[in-house]
Amino acid sequence: MKNTFGSALTVTLFGESHGSAIGVVLDGLAPGIEIDDALIRLRLEQRKPRKGTGTARREGDAYQILSGAYEGRTTGTPLCLVIYNENQKSGDYESLRTTPRPGHADLAAEEKYHGYQDMRGGGHFSGRLTAALVAAGALVEGALNQLGITVATHVLRMGSIRDDALCEENAAVLKEKPFPTISDTAAEAMQKFILAAGAEGDSVGGILESMIFGLPAGLGEPWFDSFESVLSHALFSIGGIKGVEFGAGFAIADMRGSEANDPFCFKDGRVMTETNNNGGINGGITNGMPVLFRCAVKPTPSIYKEQRTVDLCKKENTSMKIEGRHDPAIVHRAAPVVSAVSALAVADMLTVRYGTDALKVGLRK
Repeated sequence: MKNTFGSALTVTLFGESHGSAIGVVLDGLAPGIEIDDALIRLRLEQRKPRKGTGTARREGDAYQILSGAYEGRTTGTPLCLVIYNENQKSGDYESLRTTPRPGHADLAAEEKYHGYQDMRGGGHFSGRLTAALVAAGALVEGALNQLGITVATHVLRMGSIRDDALCEENAAVLKEKPFPTISDTAAEAMQKFILAAGAEGDSVGGILESMIFGLPAGLGEPWFDSFESVLSHALFSIGGIKGVEFGAGFAIADMRGSEANDPFCFKDGRVMTETNNNGGINGGITNGMPVLFRCAVKPTPSIYKEQRTVDLCKKENTSMKIEGRHDPAIVHRAAPVVSAVSALAVADMLTVRYGTDALKVGLRK
């Protein structure tokens, strides 16, 4: 049983939703990376639930680095970061041993861990653990920014509401927005959309769009460790992600080759493409253009409507109404998580290609 991602820079995730703490261990970090406390706290704040559109569970998310750092910089040895849980209500989950929640990992966890799993609040499967991922991603993001690499994510669509404003010029603005979308008008409409679903005891999903700017050409391998493969592996590790597409995505199936191909051109002395239907990747390897991808985020499975399920002890069909504190949407909260795991995947691929010190002293030419 494995909870580690990465080849040269590895990330191990630990903890449970209602346990004493959650956290990560980063192994393979370059020594000397400055730990940007303000950036880490900003990203954790962006992941927190918003009043009215998020769960009533409120956590401080104060992080602590137990090892691998000294005087504000990484040492190069394994870095362990923890976030202590402070606001658990475990009594809301006593029935989950016998009645698995539709859309959740309860039944799958029961089969895999033979009943020994911590089921409170989803246990190790809970979105609560994404706080640790966001903190780790933000730590690495600071190093990537020093190399001129930026990861930006926004809410592209919720229902029929769209925000198509993601571009390189807006990336800096996007990264500072508390509600991860460029357009204030779209953000307001999305918030109303979430509140309407929540008022009915239901939930909504949506689509996140991300770009990674400033990547060098040449990252990724031709087949099993292609850039798309590694990044998709990381993205699908986020519980609510059910689909990932790059560039034009599924729409490329309806194009002709003359439309789908990205023509090359020289601009400012470097080779670029006139379009980006392939999402900045050819043959599994980055081509120097921004990497563009989108993630489908499912509706929050914890809803307050009555749902059909089974009683595992009585071996009969039954119904249930979920208790506890839950978000009517996780799409906007997932945006910093997507950026975080993308930063971790990119840092791993940079380390694979250029060596451990690449994140500190720059790319090897």
